[in-house]
Amino acid sequence: MPHAHGGAAGGSAAAASRGRLVTVFVVTLGVFVVELVGGIASNSLALIADAGHMLTDVAGIGLALLAIWFGSRPANDGRTFGFLRLEILAAVVNAVLLFGVAAFVLIEAWRRLSAPPEIASGLMLAVALLGLAANGVSLYLLRDAQRHSLNMRGAYLEVLGDFAGSVAVIVAAIVIGATGWTAADAIASALIGLLIIPRTWGLLREAVDVLLEATPRGIDLDDVRSHILGAPGVADVHDLHAWTITSGMNVVSAHVVLAEGAEPPAVLDELCRCLTGDFDIEHSTFQLEAPDRRRLEQAPHP
Repeated sequence: MPHAHGGAAGGSAAAASRGRLVTVFVVTLGVFVVELVGGIASNSLALIADAGHMLTDVAGIGLALLAIWFGSRPANDGRTFGFLRLEILAAVVNAVLLFGVAAFVLIEAWRRLSAPPEIASGLMLAVALLGLAANGVSLYLLRDAQRHSLNMRGAYLEVLGDFAGSVAVIVAAIVIGATGWTAADAIASALIGLLIIPRTWGLLREAVDVLLEATPRGIDLDDVRSHILGAPGVADVHDLHAWTITSGMNVVSAHVVLAEGAEPPAVLDELCRCLTGDFDIEHSTFQLEAPDRRRLEQAPHP
């Protein structure tokens, strides 16, 4: 029976935004250095925590850039989809690192609540304002790309967490400067840690779904099946699967039973047009079968 492919495996969605990701990497690295020095000088755990988060971002964005570079390498007989899955693995590593940072910050914040140290709130406020501005620029650069790539979404969520962290540090610095209540620093640190967890969990869950080859989000397999069955010349469909290779590259495969008198090339063209136009699936594989093929597939093998 004919075995046919429709569409082409397009490039990684993250690769199109590589330049912006490099800019965010440079900005984040600079803010990390400033916040670390400022946190140590002002004795602010909130700044040090945000600097730790920044360091994780530097590592995570570096991994993302490395994954994009590997993902651009051509496929071969040993790796027929190339290294595109490295982008998803980088997203998993990012999530694990973020969970580690959140745990460290929460533990240290609890320790400091019992014995709040002296804090230079003026320096703390100045550094936090600088971090807020830099994170705002990074969010602007990533706002569109994060909708199309798990890797870019991971970077966006990390920067978003930093942005919220900078806001928390600014509020804490103002409270400390106005009232002298240094416990506000530890509370702001705990808030930073708590802000990281839910978004990171969502990123990890999505990445794991891709690795487990779950049906892509936004694709209703019953709807795909109905469209295939509605194509002229199609009598039945079975062994229908849909999964994601990397962000922006969904794949479908199916065994399609032809109706009597159907023209295989015409059926194939219609199926490829349907999936590309209605479901944004650029790579589809169809095995076109005669009606008696299903009986042969279901027969027990010796």
